[in-house]
Amino acid sequence: MNRFLFPSLLIVPLLVAGCSHGSAPEAAPATVQAELVRSVSAAEPESISTTGTICAKETAAISAQVPGQIRRVLVQAGDRVRAGQLLAVLDDAAMRSSLNQANAAAEAATRQQMAAQSDASLAAETLARYEILKKENSVSPQEFDEVEKRSQAAQLRLESYQAQTEQAKMAVAGASIQLGYTALHAPFAGVITARLADPGTLASPGAPLLEVDRDGPLQVVTSVDESMIASVRRGMTVPVAIDGVSGTVNSEVAQIVPAADPASRSFKVKLDLPATKNLRAGMFAAVQFPGASRSMILVPQSAVVLRGSLDCVYALDAHGIAQLRYVTLGNGHGDQVEILSGVAAGETLVNNPGDRDLAGKRIQTATEVQP
Repeated sequence: MNRFLFPSLLIVPLLVAGCSHGSAPEAAPATVQAELVRSVSAAEPESISTTGTICAKETAAISAQVPGQIRRVLVQAGDRVRAGQLLAVLDDAAMRSSLNQANAAAEAATRQQMAAQSDASLAAETLARYEILKKENSVSPQEFDEVEKRSQAAQLRLESYQAQTEQAKMAVAGASIQLGYTALHAPFAGVITARLADPGTLASPGAPLLEVDRDGPLQVVTSVDESMIASVRRGMTVPVAIDGVSGTVNSEVAQIVPAADPASRSFKVKLDLPATKNLRAGMFAAVQFPGASRSMILVPQSAVVLRGSLDCVYALDAHGIAQLRYVTLGNGHGDQVEILSGVAAGETLVNNPGDRDLAGKRIQTATEVQP
């Protein structure tokens, strides 16, 4: 029995020795000095960003109203024109021929009317004499009836020729108008923005030949999605950023087209621009419409760092130990940025961590700086 007791006595010192060499206590985390900030909850207005194009308030497409070959185009794109200035001329040979025919017909109708007027006057004078003779019983009833009928017929012929003369004059007026359509004039003072045809081209009614923008203030034309159009109101002031113009230009919402585009489900919005140098039609514009306010979490931009290709912050736990958090960023608001996920409101963050690896380190600061 003693042979079994001896080995067991050897095991006890070994167990005691094993317990005396257990794991050492964990080392205290390193302490690092850093500036601290807090994430805050704020109600900020949403910004609706759209793009648009600068356009003239009025643009006219100059087209022919009658078919004809273009003989001359007197302007080029970029030329300034005055109201009523001749821009292009069509071949007018056919129109002049029609006008000459109408004038000849009008002259013939006028001569016929003059002859009918003379006959009617003579017949009326004869009837007047016969009325005197009838009172004196110096003419038979049959003779008087014949003279009266001839006077009435002469008067009817005169009225018929008068109508033909008026119709001929109207034909002359119509032919003159058609001839006038062969000369194309500027509807208002402005700038030629496009020349779409050259001499020798056959002009068709309604096909644009030239485009002209009216002089004066310009507009921005943009589209706003139907989900955000309720935030846009006529008369509101909106900042517009324009390439080539320093800063932003304050514009005013002048018109909201009431019907949405069925393809894009967006509404066209027009904004009036003040007179500004270097603005030209066709320039690109970025528009920022103010939206409804919503709650968001904001942190200073300086608290966000890149680790690899991911946005991160160093957040402190209850013991002041820094933890690396991956975050999802929203829109910027001045020197702050919205945090969509990864940080709650009121958390303490390391400001300007730079390239330092602060994860697992205790952060100390003399003064906690608020954002």
